[in-house]
Amino acid sequence: MRLAKRGQTRSVGRMGIVRVLVDGYSLLHHWPELAPGQARHSFHARDALVAVLTQYQDSSGTPVTLIFDGGGAPPDTPKNETAKDGIEVLFSKKGQTADQIIERVAHLMKPYGEVLAVTNDYAERETVISLGGSACSCENFLEMLNDTVGDMHVGVAQHNKRERKGYR
Repeated sequence: MRLAKRGQTRSVGRMGIVRVLVDGYSLLHHWPELAPGQARHSFHARDALVAVLTQYQDSSGTPVTLIFDGGGAPPDTPKNETAKDGIEVLFSKKGQTADQIIERVAHLMKPYGEVLAVTNDYAERETVISLGGSACSCENFLEMLNDTVGDMHVGVAQHNKRERKGYR
């Protein structure tokens, strides 16, 4: 499997991806079609992202951690929520960034396999790669997400069609 584009390619190693770490606001800012008309830092945009990433996790079988910058966040920003709808949602503390959390988790997960960091911050992708992980741009991840979730929808539709034939 190859990840990223435009000079951002990183091969996935033998152990495979054990967790996907998503820089939440980076992905939201590069996905205007998700929650159109909603502010990128709003509850509604974050909630829509959680819903789509839950489908991705269910389809891929790879755990997802969604990380948002919490310092200076709007008042409606919740505290960390572990396993909301099946994915882990984290908010950095004041004075801390989502990037710092991603780097720490990438380092801590190294003995278990590679993590995949999703961000459009080139320096952050390079840091995660230097820590032994993989990284991809938001645009590349959206392609992966659409392929994975789309395959699940096709599989479910085919299964339902077979099941309907059995009842006729």
